[in-house]
Amino acid sequence: MTKKIHKYSEKKLSRGEPPNFSGQHLMHNKKLLRDMVNLVKISSEDTVLELGAGKGALTTMLNQKAKKVLAVEYDAKFVEILKRKTAKQSNTMIIHQDIMKIRLPKEKFIVVSNIPYAITTPIMKMLLSNPSSGFQRGVIIMEKGAAKRFTSKFIRNSYVLVWRMWFDIRLVRGVSRKHFSPPPSVDSAIVLITRKKEAVIPHKDYFAFLSLVEYALQKPYAPFDLALRGIFTPPQMKHLARNLNINKEQPIGSLDENQWEMIYKTMAQYVPRHAWPRVNKRSFDRL
Repeated sequence: MTKKIHKYSEKKLSRGEPPNFSGQHLMHNKKLLRDMVNLVKISSEDTVLELGAGKGALTTMLNQKAKKVLAVEYDAKFVEILKRKTAKQSNTMIIHQDIMKIRLPKEKFIVVSNIPYAITTPIMKMLLSNPSSGFQRGVIIMEKGAAKRFTSKFIRNSYVLVWRMWFDIRLVRGVSRKHFSPPPSVDSAIVLITRKKEAVIPHKDYFAFLSLVEYALQKPYAPFDLALRGIFTPPQMKHLARNLNINKEQPIGSLDENQWEMIYKTMAQYVPRHAWPRVNKRSFDRL
């Protein structure tokens, strides 16, 4: 699989500037690539999206197993290589485009990718922030620090919590720098993402739930009762803490998905709609 890391910043992306491909890290360990393919369990009925296909080391493995492979690559040099390598594979489509400007498949799809570290969070938001999309599961190599943040028990970011209400996100293992050429300056990790069989929160409640967690996780280390003050009355807070089996001093970021489900359902049942956190349009735009 391919080249990484593209050294372009999120600021450049926001200004519409093209990516800088001067920092390319090719993954050359075939066993690791096979492990990724096997981990996601691709069938002959699956559509696979590869983000950053590079020279096609992973692409040529994916198109042996999947019904359809959509290989996205921005660098024109690599696009030509990809086209030559897959010329006889009618199930492979090479998409010459910036990753952040693609349209996700309308059908159900899987992602197998070694993504550009500079835009790890934007890519994850693109894949996970719409629970009604066709994204089913994926195995992604990313910067290890980001992988730890996305899978940590303590939740600092509202968008990570929102993802976890619909997807299981697991750090499988670290990846040595020696598997890349040239080696990146940061450690890497394999992350496995799987859509939950049953969503913790219904899709129709997405925006209301996001508004709640945006409000509550402004300061993730804030005590539970302080973080939710303004939504629940003191008696409601006391009752909720007892049902959650926590004390009011517990940091709000330490709660898990099941506890957040109870908080949301309590709000929906007992808190008047006018007292719910207001929809923050900018928050949705950031997702």
